[in-house]
Amino acid sequence: MSTLAHTMMTTARSSDSGFVGPGELDSYPYAEAPGGDRVGGAPTWEGTESELGRVGRRAAGSRGRGLHGQLVQQLGQMIVSGDLGADRPLVPEEIGHRFEVSRTVVRESLRVLEAKGLVSARPNVGTRVRPVSDWNLLDPDIIEWRAFGPQRDDQRRELSELRWTIEPLAARLAAGHGREDIQQRIGDMVEIMGHALGQADTITFSRADAEFHSLLIQVAGNRMLEHLSGIVSAALQVSGGPVTGCDRPNETALGLHARIAESLASGDGAAAETAMRQLLTVHPEVERVVPAPREH
Repeated sequence: MSTLAHTMMTTARSSDSGFVGPGELDSYPYAEAPGGDRVGGAPTWEGTESELGRVGRRAAGSRGRGLHGQLVQQLGQMIVSGDLGADRPLVPEEIGHRFEVSRTVVRESLRVLEAKGLVSARPNVGTRVRPVSDWNLLDPDIIEWRAFGPQRDDQRRELSELRWTIEPLAARLAAGHGREDIQQRIGDMVEIMGHALGQADTITFSRADAEFHSLLIQVAGNRMLEHLSGIVSAALQVSGGPVTGCDRPNETALGLHARIAESLASGDGAAAETAMRQLLTVHPEVERVVPAPREH
């Protein structure tokens, strides 16, 4: 096994996966904001006990996010899930009261959500939730929030369809065009996946799988496709069911990854594309979503 493969497997076994499963996204506690920047007064979220109050009281572990990241996570989930519907006003003072965070934390969190297209801030109007049509649906956070919310089925189907448009083309373009070091890393990922499969180490398998697909898109030589590599990584992380061959570590999926890597190394673009389509169609339900094109 290469040094890279050994390092990656050792690292994965010594830490958690970093991936989040259903029901875990709503479990971030909030510490009290330091200093005198706290917002004073009584909460005024009328009629929202079943919405913001319920979410604000949720407690459990944390992914190591600071107050700012935690508030972005909570508000983002609430917007995407529909708890805070379109055109709903978001008053910073009220958010600060409910979550016991400072004006600075609230302000910066709303700026992040605005950049994602979830809210808009206008003079004399304030900050309001924007409709779904305005959201940046390719943002990895929004992908994650949708994947573990009420829209989970639609999100996973849409991600599968998007992967069908991206990855077979990337595989064809990548064949014979990759630098030797990247080709070696792609081969290392297949090796890591093989060892992980033998040890029933799904964490390591998933990490190597995500890196494999990301590297393949990067080596395709198309900068616009390269910008979409994060979407593929997000899709692999949030897939919660048997949507593609990558979602369940098995010998078939491993063999197809190996075939793709071999085709890339030999410069056989057609073979690489075909193997990728087979990988994305291991489960018959995918064929009902995106039919495989006819072979010529």
